[in-house]
Amino acid sequence: MKIKDNFMLRQIRDDWVVVPMGERLTEFNGIIKLNETGAFIWRLLEYETTKEKILSAILEEYDIDETNALKEIVLFLNTLKESDLLETAK
Repeated sequence: MKIKDNFMLRQIRDDWVVVPMGERLTEFNGIIKLNETGAFIWRLLEYETTKEKILSAILEEYDIDETNALKEIVLFLNTLKESDLLETAK
C-alpha cells in the first residue's frame, strides 16, 4: 500500500500538514493536519510498504509497545482508507 499521488507533506513550524496538488485539488478539499507520528507513517507510505514494515519502523523510532503501536497504525491506516488516500499494491 502507498499514499496516492499528488499529495504533499509539509512541515509548517511545529505542524505537519498534507495538501492536495494537481488533479487532487478538485477531488479533495482542505488539508490534513498530522502529528509527528502521523507524519512519520505518512513518509513511510509515500513508497510502497506494508503494515508490518510500518510497525517495525515505529517500534525502532518510538518508545511504544507492539500491541499499542499496531492498534494505532491500524486506526491511522483505516482513516486514510476511508478518506480514499491509500492505494493498494498492483
